[in-house]
Amino acid sequence: MKKNNMTFMDSIHHYGRLWGWTLFVLILAVPTVTCIVFHCVPQWEALGRGLLAVLPMYWAVGVVEIFTYVPMLGAGGTYLSFVTGNISNLKLPCALDALERAKVKPSSEEGEIVSTVAIAVSSIVTTLIIIVGVILIVPLQPLLENPALTAAFDQMLPALFGGLGVVFVSKNPKLAIAPVILMLTLFISIDALDTSKVGIMVPVGVLFTIAVARIMYKKGKL
Repeated sequence: MKKNNMTFMDSIHHYGRLWGWTLFVLILAVPTVTCIVFHCVPQWEALGRGLLAVLPMYWAVGVVEIFTYVPMLGAGGTYLSFVTGNISNLKLPCALDALERAKVKPSSEEGEIVSTVAIAVSSIVTTLIIIVGVILIVPLQPLLENPALTAAFDQMLPALFGGLGVVFVSKNPKLAIAPVILMLTLFISIDALDTSKVGIMVPVGVLFTIAVARIMYKKGKL
């Protein structure tokens, strides 16, 4: 299909793939250029052992995220989120809140547009905040390192998900019981799980919730 005859979804996939491959090349360019400039190569055996320890988890999470995020974010939102990052703690809440306020379904054409615009605006705002933060990091350092504010900064992510969660839990409390119990059990009983693992546990919670919803629907409880 000619480029000027592309539909909206065709253009989404075209530019999504383009920027995805661009990001892939840029990520690999950093270590490649470093090796060229400093005339060094990694110890392949050590690199292989390190990758063997972490790659299976990231491959599994990557596959799961495709199946969990795409239905919620749409194609455009997914491409944009995967390129800009911070999906679970920023892009996903922004997109879901925008869909909720616009009263559209994620799977609809309207939902596709709303989700993409929300994530794009979120990315722009995030970039501007980062720029301001870089400029002001030195003048604000005494304030940011104030022990009185440490507790507040530690609760920013829970507050974000808590506020978003209340909206959706209130819609169907019965469906929320099982995933809430699962997440509380996992994070309380497994020491290795902490706030840094939120991105990994979101897809797990989504799949579990879908399975529970399916069972409850089959039994006529939803």
